[in-house]
Amino acid sequence: MIKLIVGLGNPGQQYQKNRHNAGFLFLDQLAKSCSGSWVSESRFSAVVANCFIANVKVILLKPQTFMNRSGLSVGAVARYYKIKVEEILVIHDELDFDSGVIKLKAGGGHAGHNGLRDIISNLGEKTFFRARVGIGRPTSQKSVADYVLSDPAKDEKNKILHAYDLLEAQITKIISGDINDAMNNLNQAS
Repeated sequence: MIKLIVGLGNPGQQYQKNRHNAGFLFLDQLAKSCSGSWVSESRFSAVVANCFIANVKVILLKPQTFMNRSGLSVGAVARYYKIKVEEILVIHDELDFDSGVIKLKAGGGHAGHNGLRDIISNLGEKTFFRARVGIGRPTSQKSVADYVLSDPAKDEKNKILHAYDLLEAQITKIISGDINDAMNNLNQAS
């Protein structure tokens, strides 16, 4: 059963719609669907919304520490609410997937993603679940850093929004612990 859903991104208006903010953007959609209201929680260096999904109280978390320090917020919330690592789902951007591809995964390394690296470091474990939202790789001379910190083109954005809809359609199964079925459904849909 999932009790904490973390969306990764960077705080600030200038980053709001960047590819790197894929986790934040999905959580905004999910919070709206479940009538959750964002509240600033300075003790967690984050904004938090509480939702009931599948009759389970779920905490939605957007760290406000910038991507490479996301683990500070995740660790603080997990310790405060006594949430086990395997009860956490992290939504993040994925360079290795084309835009709009979404895959659900249990555990694993950070694959160079600084947000995941910091979460693993702060939790001391890597067994949390991940929903990886494809953003593609830069095709031009643009650096990876510049690419992830830029907004997607309209067609890419539409594909990413479709991926969010696919994930949201599986969120009840994910929350209630039927993660294998949700994983199969997502992995086949992408």
